[in-house]
Amino acid sequence: MVMAGAIPTLHTLAPPGKGIVKPMFERRKDRRPNRLWEPSVLFHGCVSTTGKGLVLVVEDDHSIADVLRLYLSRAGYGVHVEHDGSRGLTQVATLRPALVLLDVGLPELDGVEVCRRMRARDDWTPVIFVTARDDEVDRILGLELGADDYVTKPFSPRELVSRVASVLRRSSGSVDTSAIDIGRVRLEPGARVVTVGGRGVDLTATEFDLLAALMRRPGIVFTREQLLSTVWGAAAYGQSRTVDVHVAQLRAKLGDESPIRTHRGVGYSAAKS
Repeated sequence: MVMAGAIPTLHTLAPPGKGIVKPMFERRKDRRPNRLWEPSVLFHGCVSTTGKGLVLVVEDDHSIADVLRLYLSRAGYGVHVEHDGSRGLTQVATLRPALVLLDVGLPELDGVEVCRRMRARDDWTPVIFVTARDDEVDRILGLELGADDYVTKPFSPRELVSRVASVLRRSSGSVDTSAIDIGRVRLEPGARVVTVGGRGVDLTATEFDLLAALMRRPGIVFTREQLLSTVWGAAAYGQSRTVDVHVAQLRAKLGDESPIRTHRGVGYSAAKS
């Protein structure tokens, strides 16, 4: 039973996939005592795209989608929800959202294929994958689809909103616009452009910021935890393998000119100019 004036939070999401097992509710003192909050009733349809930007949620579980819509809208984001991959892919092109929250286990056209088709048409809208299984995480990272982040169920809606804010902050640009050159690699923070010998290199927002964090302090060794805090934010604590995978992707894209150096048992650095 939903308590009057309560706001839902996700306590447990059913692994490996579908539904909320135990919704918990936190009472809000600023709500009228007789007002019942039912996300599926109050937040049906598309929320205004004003504020911090539009987040497209592609999630086939309606209960999870409703809670995500609630928390994102409370945080100031516009939210549009689709429940299958085909519709989600269409709305990426139509709505041009600031970010896509993409469930991996969608029916018919799954989240991995949606992201693959986005990247194939040169659409680099930031993507955060939502997945129910660790083996899906391995698949996502191994395919090098250019995802900016991922979360696994069960998760905290507040943590997910924090991840959204972090990815959008990284993709919005940097205060320091001075170009950085190491060898033949040039990084331009203002334009968010990386070139190798004058040739442009396509990087995701996360890849760009990871490279920038290293190149801004050449010769300084960063631990994986330091890079997680700097690039991904506090919400990514404990996911050090994410750093390793993104470094591998950067090296693949930069080729032999990559300035990134590995310090076994410690972390990574950028070579000095």
